[in-house]
Amino acid sequence: MGASQSVSTQSIHEFTVKDAKGKDVSLRIYEGKILLVVNVASKCGFTNSNYTQLTDLYNKYKDRGFEILAFPCNQFLKQEPGSSQQTQEFACTRYKAEYPIFGKIQVNGQDAAPVYKFLKAQKPGFLGSSIKWNFTKFLIDKEGHVIQRFGTITPPLAIEVLLSLSLCICVGSSFTYVLLSWYVTRGIVWP
Repeated sequence: MGASQSVSTQSIHEFTVKDAKGKDVSLRIYEGKILLVVNVASKCGFTNSNYTQLTDLYNKYKDRGFEILAFPCNQFLKQEPGSSQQTQEFACTRYKAEYPIFGKIQVNGQDAAPVYKFLKAQKPGFLGSSIKWNFTKFLIDKEGHVIQRFGTITPPLAIEVLLSLSLCICVGSSFTYVLLSWYVTRGIVWP
């Protein structure tokens, strides 16, 4: 489910993934855009709020260089049982998703998609690098580097301040991102 790049890859743009129909898609087409990469599921308790807010974020920022890359995953209590095309139809019909829904992948284990091995190596989670549940989000800068990782319980709209600043800042300092991320993950409004 993707190219055979190793974790030492320097940018998400170096990967090729499959779309919902099984066609190869080079992530180079997203160079110069801020990305939000998220593992999605259609039968999760977080489905409605996440898909609704992802669509809201996308509609608000898509014309400013923002893209969402959604990867269906069935590893968490089999909450994404359908095919990749069924997942795409679900997201596009029910939640009006206009962003790409890619082919179904695994995000953990030996068969984890190479792009997810890269993401987890760039930003391990609080309790290690494994993805803990559906709707884990990775914010990626315009050069393809991971800015921040957000767990399932962080709603997409909670990262809007960081997203908005990322779209404005071509080269941001690591300190700024760390500070903003600290605020965002605690639900605190940026001063």
